[in-house]
Amino acid sequence: MEGGSMTLNPRSVDEVFKDFKGRRSGMLKALTTDVEEFYLQCDPEKENLCLYGFPDEAWEVNLPAEEVPPELPEPALGINFARDGMQRKDWLSLVAVHSDAWLLAVAFYYGARFDKNERKRLFNMVNELPTVFDVVTGKKPVKDKPAVNNNSGNKVKSATKVQVTQAKPAKPTPPPPKEEEDPLDDEDEEEHGDTFCGSCGGPYTADEFWIGCDICEKWFHGKCVKITPARAEHIKQYKCPSCSNKRART
Repeated sequence: MEGGSMTLNPRSVDEVFKDFKGRRSGMLKALTTDVEEFYLQCDPEKENLCLYGFPDEAWEVNLPAEEVPPELPEPALGINFARDGMQRKDWLSLVAVHSDAWLLAVAFYYGARFDKNERKRLFNMVNELPTVFDVVTGKKPVKDKPAVNNNSGNKVKSATKVQVTQAKPAKPTPPPPKEEEDPLDDEDEEEHGDTFCGSCGGPYTADEFWIGCDICEKWFHGKCVKITPARAEHIKQYKCPSCSNKRART
C-alpha cells in the first residue's frame, strides 16, 4: 500500500496531533477538492475498499491491510459498495463520519501510552478542529474566513459571526450580511420566508450556506449542490445543475 512507509510512529502529544492533522487534510481533499476522482475510484464492482489519509496530507483508496492485526486501526471497509445505493451527498457524509472515527482511532492508538493529562490535551487539540463531517456537510468552513465579497458577481456572503458562513438569499440580489443583532432580524427572516432551495425544496434559514444561480436566479443550499464557501470564492459565474444540463443538451 502506498503511504504505508510514511508511518512515523509519533510519540509525543504534539507529534500525534501533527500526524492527525496530516491524515485529516488528506481525507478532506478526497471528500472535497478531489471528490470526483475519489468517487470514480470507489467502484462498487471492486472488492472491499477503504479511504486512507496519510501524514503528508495525501489520500488513497485501497484494499485493507493483509496482516492481522494490522499495523494501525483499519478504516471502514467496503465504502464503495454503498456508493450507488444512496444519494451522493449522503454517501459522502457517511464516509466522512467513518473517516472521523478512524482518525480518532489512529490518534488514540498512538496515545494509548499517554497518561491521563496527555490524553486529555490531545483530545482537546483534536476537538478544536471541525470534524471531517462538519466540513463535508457545510456545517463549518475548512478555515475561518472573513466575509466573502469577490469581484466575480457571485451572490455569496459570509457571516462575520462565529456560527456559520452563509449566503443571504434575496431577489434579485442579496442584502449585505448582518453585522450585529438588532430588532429587525425577525422581520428579515419573515421577508425571505418564501425563499426555498431549488434542489431539496427546504425553506431559507439564516444559519446555512446558500448560493444563487446567476442564470435562473434560484437559490440553493450549498450542501445540496456540493458547493462549499471556500469553493464559491473561485467561481466567477455560478450555474446550478439544471442550467448546466440545459446548456450541455443545447
